[in-house]
Amino acid sequence: MAKQKPADDVESVLATLEHPQKPAILAIREILLGAPGVTEGVKWNAPSFRTTEWFATFHLRAKAGVQMILHLGAKARAGDGITVDDPGGLLTWLGKDRASVAFADAADVAAKREAFAALIRRWVAHV
Repeated sequence: MAKQKPADDVESVLATLEHPQKPAILAIREILLGAPGVTEGVKWNAPSFRTTEWFATFHLRAKAGVQMILHLGAKARAGDGITVDDPGGLLTWLGKDRASVAFADAADVAAKREAFAALIRRWVAHV
């Protein structure tokens, strides 16, 4: 079984990350860490976020911009699904238990900041 890297390793990953949307990535990270009870770590070779379960992971290989994948944890659970109020229309559903939120750049993150922060609080309530 692979050993999970410690949470402080996210700093190392970000320090060495060469990505055209790094300012957007840092802004998204700030929003996620501002949610109550959210911590970070490296999971699936990317900065990821958790409360009691992993629920959000950066998709750093998106062809354009940056994507955040929201999910219900590290292991699929039979029958699990989620319904989350999304008045900002940020979610693109990838399955009944996961969705993505796409950001074009740091300006897009700033424009969606409040809606994304509210969405994260609602998502965490279901994890």
